[in-house]
Amino acid sequence: MTANRPVTGQRQRREIGKVTALTNPASGHGAAIRAAQIAITRLQHKGIEVVEIIGDDAEDARYLAGAALERGTDALMVTGGDGVVSNALQVLAGTDVPLGIIPAGTGNDHAREFRIPTKDPEAAADIIVDGWSETVDLGRIRDDKGVNKWFGTVAAAGFDSLVTDRANRMRWPHGRLRYYTAMIAELSQLRLLPYRIVLDGTKEIDADITLAAFGNTRSYGGGMLVCPNADPTDGLLDITMLTGASRTKLLRLFPTVFKGTHVDLDEVTTARARSIYVESPGINVYADGDFACALPAEIYAVPAALRVLCPARSR
Repeated sequence: MTANRPVTGQRQRREIGKVTALTNPASGHGAAIRAAQIAITRLQHKGIEVVEIIGDDAEDARYLAGAALERGTDALMVTGGDGVVSNALQVLAGTDVPLGIIPAGTGNDHAREFRIPTKDPEAAADIIVDGWSETVDLGRIRDDKGVNKWFGTVAAAGFDSLVTDRANRMRWPHGRLRYYTAMIAELSQLRLLPYRIVLDGTKEIDADITLAAFGNTRSYGGGMLVCPNADPTDGLLDITMLTGASRTKLLRLFPTVFKGTHVDLDEVTTARARSIYVESPGINVYADGDFACALPAEIYAVPAALRVLCPARSR
């Protein structure tokens, strides 16, 4: 190990003099634009130089962010939801440039994990000004068609990804109500899905599963603690599997996910691994709420892949 190699869980403070600000104007139905301007004004008031970038789409945003890193910046500040954070991860992973988050989305699970205020852009900006960062793990997804996607929170495959498939096809309603409407529709077609899962290349699980989630952090979907014991500094992914649940049981289970107590139920199995190979015909993987790939795929943890700006005592 070299002296410059990051160490998972390492905390350090650096002077922040220049920040590149990436904003998703669609996040929060326009709330991101307002939050970004409040945060940028705060940074400038503190004497920090801010360079704003807004991509025409996700690919353009990644290109602009990558170019900003090449020119030199002390931090990349993203304003929006978990989607724009995920987009930034594709550029920041493996670099020394820390991520700053101004939450302005529907879920904000990245921000919640690192105790970044979700409704106070000035307070979130002050965290960036303070310059305290923590080195954390990221998850990565790789399929046999060339997909390589980084993720920070949870990768989902199963009932929850079928719900997201349906929600993405819907045009109404909006926000979380769309997801809940899609969930009720999928419940009417609930079925067990055949899975083959291999943990760390040695332990094989062949089972009919309703839901499978692979967590670098604890929550997805705006605070659902699907992997309540996940730790983004342990070099492992937490796995939550729901086996053989009826519609009635699944409805009863749903509220417990917000408390993380579902893992105590007989229908829920948990595990922990560095790498997971997953097969299930016709099932897609969503990570940080965005489509990643169709199964089969390998999902694995990459230790010390990201530096994230967070409160001085965030964990």
